Amino acid sequence: MERFVIAALVENKYGVLTRVAGLFMRKGFNIDSLTVGETEDPNFSRITITLTGDDNDKEQLINQLKKLHNVKSVRHIKEKQSLERELVLIKIKNTTQNRSELLAVTEIYRAKIVDYSLKTICVAMTGKPSKINAFIEIVRPLGIVELCRTGVAALERTDIL
Repeated sequence: MERFVIAALVENKYGVLTRVAGLFMRKGFNIDSLTVGETEDPNFSRITITLTGDDNDKEQLINQLKKLHNVKSVRHIKEKQSLERELVLIKIKNTTQNRSELLAVTEIYRAKIVDYSLKTICVAMTGKPSKINAFIEIVRPLGIVELCRTGVAALERTDIL
């Protein structure tokens, strides 16, 4: 099983996301992350879906997505030929025992403190999902109070001649 990213360009209309998500439910696939947003053309949205499966699963899902009404294009975004980023907000316990360690880890990972109180520190970080996962595992022993991830946003790299 491998992780793969699928990008679908869809009409920016009511119900399109429901049809796309319904396809995954009917086929029995779990979506690892899902991001949706309007593109440079307000008539279209881009749905970026991260899943785990094999090559057969990937091909089946791409072919099924292409058949859906309101879907204009579907592509497999290959990791080595793409730019992937994700945003995470993490609220961590603020204690005298963990504060200096938390500040050091935040600096090393180039995260930003976006809120500070006597009880918690909220950190924002963007990066590849693997970097986000590593940061979460390092701060977990410090006491994660709450966590929110956006899901992967990905674009294919452009070949420069």
